[in-house]
Amino acid sequence: MKFRPLHDRVVVRRVDSEGKTAGGIIIPDTAQEKPQEGEIVAVGPGARDDTGKLVPLDVKAGDRILFGKWSGTEVKIDGEDLLIMKESDVMGIVEGKSSRRKAA
Repeated sequence: MKFRPLHDRVVVRRVDSEGKTAGGIIIPDTAQEKPQEGEIVAVGPGARDDTGKLVPLDVKAGDRILFGKWSGTEVKIDGEDLLIMKESDVMGIVEGKSSRRKAA
């Protein structure tokens, strides 16, 4: 991908959620909500504070994150659906999970 976000923006790839409930019921794709978990693909250099000093972001490429339901702007880059959002829309980093997607 040849895209670099500006300022305090990040590019996020949604992570597919489980298609089954805890009880084993399979949920069809049309009934599932879009996942609110994703993997950061690219980050901008950071925002500037009042004095003009660059403040780096707390997240980095490869981090698995949670974000708000209506966060970000959906874009298509190289045929892939991605989200671009500000770092402030990120609620937190999910630790302990692999950031790699499972092979199909």
